[in-house]
Amino acid sequence: MRFLIAALVIILVGPVRAEPIASADISISDGDTIRARGKTYRLVGFDTPEIEDAKCAIERQLGAQAMARLQAIISKGNLSLTEVTCSCVPGTHGTRLCNRGRLCGTLTAKGEDVGNILIREGLAHPFKCGKYRCPRRQGWC
Repeated sequence: MRFLIAALVIILVGPVRAEPIASADISISDGDTIRARGKTYRLVGFDTPEIEDAKCAIERQLGAQAMARLQAIISKGNLSLTEVTCSCVPGTHGTRLCNRGRLCGTLTAKGEDVGNILIREGLAHPFKCGKYRCPRRQGWC
């Protein structure tokens, strides 16, 4: 039964697939937000420190480091971007009530999720959302 439902979803919605993207086609807003192909994406699965809304100087500094590291990863190329469903209440996708109007996505570099790289290097925390909501962010201060 599960297989039948999954197959039906793929037929109706289409499979989610990674799209190759050039580093020149990506601009970075912060360590976990990018702009690509005219759309803004919140990269999922991890959370980086804030720069603009930092709660302390250390968070701002780590946020700048995360953003610089993401830029370095992106500049090396071999990237794929996959748009994924955000963890929002149905009917709110694409509005300010869902992820501040951003889409959600994953970005891989040489086949590895950039979030895993930033987590491993201490520049991000794991951030796994549920079906309709995300957990409270961990602090950096």
